[in-house]
Amino acid sequence: MWRDEEDDDEAPKRTPHQRERAALGALAVVYREADAAYRPYACPASGECCQLSVTRRQPWLWRAEWLRVQQRLRADGRPMPPPRADGACPLLDASGVRCSIYADRPLGCRTFFCDRIQGPPRQPVEVMDALQRRMLQLSEELDEDAAEPRQLLEWFERARR
Repeated sequence: MWRDEEDDDEAPKRTPHQRERAALGALAVVYREADAAYRPYACPASGECCQLSVTRRQPWLWRAEWLRVQQRLRADGRPMPPPRADGACPLLDASGVRCSIYADRPLGCRTFFCDRIQGPPRQPVEVMDALQRRMLQLSEELDEDAAEPRQLLEWFERARR
């Protein structure tokens, strides 16, 4: 059902906390759908894709994803991790092979943005396009001015300021 602009003006405005909670709930759904779409694929679990200075690639996170990373770090009682001397992802564990927040890893990490993905020859492009549109919508609902994804290390750099 469509609402006209007058209806939007009459709807109660959600607080930032309410918007964050709603976005994190919707993000969990997006992650489950991405995991389902990528179920036929496998990762070699080498941690190579987490070596950001080596690959010269890094995942892009939407605002809701960054909120989830921060929430997970707080829940684990961990401070914001410092930059790593080896240039790897700050969320990589000390062994250099496993993500320290694996269950809450960003969308780019859960969809194997590396070249070593194993599975069907064609990745689920249509599903991912739809999920990315939902991520944009979530970000716009959180903050109209911050509706674009940022590279992982940029989020960390901003958080340390």
